[in-house]
Amino acid sequence: MRIAYLDCFAGIAGDMFLGALIDAGVPPQVLHDATAALNLNASLKIETVDRSGISCTKVHVLEGDTLAEGHSHEHDTQTHQQPLRDEAYSQQPKTQHLHKGGHTHTHDHEPHTHEHTHGRSLSVIRTLIQAAPLAEPVKQTAIHAFELLGASEAKIHNVSVENIHFHEVGAVDAIVDIVAASAGIHHLQIGAWYCSPLNVGGGMVECAHGTFPVPAPATADLLRGIPTYSAHVQKELVTPTGAALLRALDPIVGPQPAMKVEAIGYGAGTRNPKDFPNVLRLSIGESSDAAFEQTVTVLTPVIMKKGRPGTLLTVLCNESESAALQKLILSETSTLGIRIRQDRRTTLDRSHSTVKTEFGEIRMKIGSLAGEELNAAPEFEDCRTAALQHNVPVKKVQQAAIVAYRQKP
Repeated sequence: MRIAYLDCFAGIAGDMFLGALIDAGVPPQVLHDATAALNLNASLKIETVDRSGISCTKVHVLEGDTLAEGHSHEHDTQTHQQPLRDEAYSQQPKTQHLHKGGHTHTHDHEPHTHEHTHGRSLSVIRTLIQAAPLAEPVKQTAIHAFELLGASEAKIHNVSVENIHFHEVGAVDAIVDIVAASAGIHHLQIGAWYCSPLNVGGGMVECAHGTFPVPAPATADLLRGIPTYSAHVQKELVTPTGAALLRALDPIVGPQPAMKVEAIGYGAGTRNPKDFPNVLRLSIGESSDAAFEQTVTVLTPVIMKKGRPGTLLTVLCNESESAALQKLILSETSTLGIRIRQDRRTTLDRSHSTVKTEFGEIRMKIGSLAGEELNAAPEFEDCRTAALQHNVPVKKVQQAAIVAYRQKP
């Protein structure tokens, strides 16, 4: 299975993610096309830069479509005027305007000021992305990232998510970062994403309502349940856009899994601090030939009364999700305790294929070991949907899908 690992020793931001994708082999045109599809009069400038001796790719979001000349990167690029700034948020009916995550950024952009103009709401941004001529999976990932971002802002400021407005200039920057990254993500066709614990940096950051410790409120909310730490520099290292993209990927967090690395990409942040490589590293390759083995946390409460049959509930989860699931079980059931242990689980490499049946197209899940196909099963939700549409039993659709798959050349 093709897998990817994000090494976030210097945090993660939208532009760093774009740079890592290109540096790891995503054709720049994929990102240019996604940017142009938005019809926002924005473009990308791509260049090679040095970060503590590491050659890496830096991506700038620019306003306009004038072709750049004489830039330092071999990739085709477009440029003009001044880079757009990070996204900012305003609330209605309140008048204050909040910078990305409620503050002025220090990770990838210099602090800035702007006019207090009405911005795009989440629903407007959702409609804009849906209307763009992009592949449906790209739209879904981008919209999901923005919904996560909006939900965190709404929670922080105690307003409805639809009352959160993204400042117009900043929103262009954010939309391009998120949509272009989504296009690059789906171009890679990764079967499973992984990432390291996140270095969030340190120090304090100025927010609209005062000075807060890093990470800023919206970023901290987005990173709930993900292992984080603070090391090396007293600067903000994880931006809300980067955190939202990571959340949308829903990676498995931990050390790099066993994999045969085929490509490595480095995406640069704007700063170049001494003796600290301000980069995001993306490793892409194939999982090992052996069946994939991972550690899972097992939660097992037993719910029963005296002399009555008991119900054993067993939950398998990633270690980073254990605390939240423990709270959910203790809150929603009558159990007084939970047994917790860690097991090792072996899984096959997973891939997908689509077959055509008399009931429509059905996706198949395929399990392989060292390149040898061992299992294939139809996606239940596809079968259920088709069964409802054609008024037939689900098992009839499942059987048709299996027959169609076995007859594929």
